[in-house]
This record gives sequence, C-alpha cells and structure tokens, in this order.
Amino acid sequence: MANIVALEEILDKIKQNEGISDAVLVSRSGMHIAGNVPKGAHAETFVAMSAILLGAAETATSELKERLRIVSIMLEQSKVAIGVVSQKAVLVLKADLDEADEKLLQILKDNTSKLESAL
Repeated sequence: MANIVALEEILDKIKQNEGISDAVLVSRSGMHIAGNVPKGAHAETFVAMSAILLGAAETATSELKERLRIVSIMLEQSKVAIGVVSQKAVLVLKADLDEADEKLLQILKDNTSKLESAL
C-alpha cells in the first residue's frame, strides 16, 4: 500500500524548486495518487489525460528504438512535463514556460527512487 504521507512530502519538496508550481503523481491507468493538480484544472480529467498522453507518446515512439524520457507540453504561459516513475506511476510537473526540459528531467531522476519506495 502506498505511503501517501511520504509521497505528499516528496511532491511538496519538488514544488520548492524554483519554477515548479505543481507536482502530481498519477497511476499509469490515470488515477490520482498524490499531489495537487494545477489550480482550475478538473482533477479527474487532468490526471487521466496525463497518463494517456504519456502512454500515447510511448506507443508513437516505440519503433524508434529509444527510451522515452519525458513528454513536454508547451502552453502559452507555462509548461507541463510528464515522466515515468515506475510501472505503476508517472510524475506530472507544471512549470514556468522558460524552465529547461533538462531541469525537469533531472527533478524526475532525482526523485524517482524516493517515489518508488513510497509507492
């Protein structure tokens, strides 16, 4: 059983990174696990579509013989990055538009084992 308190603490620490406004952990099937979706977003839709986007990107790129690192979505004023944590979960970050994908990828890498341990 997931340790929700530990997951929330990890996500809160992720949000302390400059330029990161939201961090949410989503199951691969599109269910909310921990964290808060961006303000104004419909929670069920946001988490379900985040999982679907990652899955679609994995399917679309599966023939390229390269591992998917993150899916980055550039909006008018912000960016959403979705990355694989484990076979069970994905991490969704909402960040400032000018945040580098490499920084978002590093945040994912730095926290993957912590998140996996708490799942």
